[in-house]
Amino acid sequence: MLRSYKAQAIILKRINFSEADRLITIFTKRHGKLKLIGKGIRKLTSRKKGHLELFTHTKLQIAKTKSIDIITEAETINSFSNLRKNLNRVRVAYLLAELIDQLTAEGQEHTQVYDLLLHNLTILNSQSAPKNFILNFEKQLLQLLGFGLPPKHDRASIESHIYSIIERPLNSKKIK
Repeated sequence: MLRSYKAQAIILKRINFSEADRLITIFTKRHGKLKLIGKGIRKLTSRKKGHLELFTHTKLQIAKTKSIDIITEAETINSFSNLRKNLNRVRVAYLLAELIDQLTAEGQEHTQVYDLLLHNLTILNSQSAPKNFILNFEKQLLQLLGFGLPPKHDRASIESHIYSIIERPLNSKKIK
């Protein structure tokens, strides 16, 4: 059995966990969504901290444990720094990450979903969200995950369909 493994990932979510650690939700090409522990990354001296920011495309070394795997090394591939300079782009990126977090199960490989997220973050990093950007992302994501689309493909119908799947409102929709 492997004691550690490598993964390219996009950081979807971070939650403070214990005094100096964080629970990090990532999305990888080969392993799908994973929840990992970032030991000591809340400390000022942490060298991994900057590589585990939201929406960062990163290369990770992960140690297997009996419970939650631990991030042992992290290296940024793309921090999408232009995206972070614009509050509306950050809001859209947060929505994309939350949709993937809510609509995918842990540990299921979704290569096309990973590619879709990476492609859309790259677009957001280079320009403001084009017309129907979020709607197009939502439609593609629902189809790739096998949820299908409602009879009408307008904004309200797609949102209603997503709410019926996750059974709760998205936090990112509250941000205007």
